[in-house]
Amino acid sequence: MRWIGFLSLVALSECLVTVPLTKIKSMRESLRERDLLRDHLQRYAHSRANKLLRQPRVTVEPMRNYLDIYYVGIISIGTPPQKFKVVFDTGSADLWVPSIYCSSPACVTHKTFKPRESSTFQDADRPIWLLYGSGSMTGLLGYDDVRVGDLVCKSQAFGLSTTESGIALEFAAFDGILGLAYPTLALKDTTPVFDSLWKQGLLPENLFAFYLSSNKEKGSVVMFGGVDHSYYRGELQWVPVSTQGFWQITVDSISMNGTVVACPGGCQAIVDTGTSLVIGPLDPVLNILKNIHTWTTSTGEYVVSCDDVQSLPDIVFTINNVTYPVPASAYIRRVRGCPGGCNLDIDTSGSSSLWILGDVFLRLYFTVFDRANNRIGLAPAVV
Repeated sequence: MRWIGFLSLVALSECLVTVPLTKIKSMRESLRERDLLRDHLQRYAHSRANKLLRQPRVTVEPMRNYLDIYYVGIISIGTPPQKFKVVFDTGSADLWVPSIYCSSPACVTHKTFKPRESSTFQDADRPIWLLYGSGSMTGLLGYDDVRVGDLVCKSQAFGLSTTESGIALEFAAFDGILGLAYPTLALKDTTPVFDSLWKQGLLPENLFAFYLSSNKEKGSVVMFGGVDHSYYRGELQWVPVSTQGFWQITVDSISMNGTVVACPGGCQAIVDTGTSLVIGPLDPVLNILKNIHTWTTSTGEYVVSCDDVQSLPDIVFTINNVTYPVPASAYIRRVRGCPGGCNLDIDTSGSSSLWILGDVFLRLYFTVFDRANNRIGLAPAVV
């Protein structure tokens, strides 16, 4: 909020006091008479410029879209910097990259961190293990300087993988993962990257935001410390975080053609940039699939006729009394090797009653993750 100066006027009913005024020379006039004005203005301008340069500013890191499956940005670790491709993942809280100590196939095909080539690396002598939906890693904990854009996070905890399991990691277009969830999900006694950036005074605001492009390799960004309003339309609608671990929120209902098809009494959902699909529990998702007349392929995928895509209804998520439609053009894509068949980017592998709003949803809505107020902001993304 910007405070505006104002003049308070007081009426004196009993008397009017007149005070003679004597004009006092301004500082500018006094300095001019003494031929010191130019030097003063130059010093002032230099001081103001330095102050502005010292102010933290929003950092925008470009990401590459890999076939609408995941979004990858560049960071570096160590001194001198060693560059890595990472997924900026709101569904986890740890940073890790492959290391030269790893001989798994996934490490052989990716860039590996070399601790001995960094003068700022510190070994924590502590084994770690991390599990993801698409694989897992074991490794060692270390500390080093981590660079995201023009931000340098000093002595940041990160994992150096010694084994990586899962075919998804082996053929991934990224080297590692940078988690952006709450610290409660991070390895014990470590501070996640975003929290370190904030604590080290590198960010003007305690938030970050995502813009995910659709069907374009370039144009996607993650921004730290502020919001660029040119990436969305209208006003941000704020949703309270219901549980501080994942970025978890309450969904009021999920409907199609005005009829509730899932989540009738409300349910919980994770807003997750590291998941490409919308994922939900089996029965509610099957109910959605029934409403769009799918059939199952030999590989177990749910498919619809591509000719029917234009006539299929939106899936509408109502969140904090605001509707967020997801059209068929967003949740359906053409399948290679299946003539006339289009696949659904909705998965039934959800556990319990928890939903995951992944990139299928986030490509439509610019998303702000506000740690200062424990809330998520959503607005239609600019196409």
